[in-house]
Amino acid sequence: MGKDYYGILGVGKNVSEEELKKAYKKQALKWHPDRNQGNKEQAEEKFKDIAEAYEVLSDPKRKQIYDTWGEEGLKGGIPAGGGGPGPDFGGTAFHFSPGMFLYL
Repeated sequence: MGKDYYGILGVGKNVSEEELKKAYKKQALKWHPDRNQGNKEQAEEKFKDIAEAYEVLSDPKRKQIYDTWGEEGLKGGIPAGGGGPGPDFGGTAFHFSPGMFLYL
């Protein structure tokens, strides 16, 4: 199972851009390694997770992929049988109109 980006930032799936940004700033300040000298390794790991979560959830395309297929969909492409072009369709030409092909 992949990471729960919503849980990492402490927000729900219907979060607004403004609320997402506030949650990111709050968590980033809380877990910044310079503010957690006593447990710097854990803080660095959490800080990386917070940045990754914000990077995904603030990008509408990546957020849609994450919401549909989770972290695995972001990192490894759409899972096999996912109902769309993905790893199973590599090298296949799809014909859209005369003379136009899309190679995946």
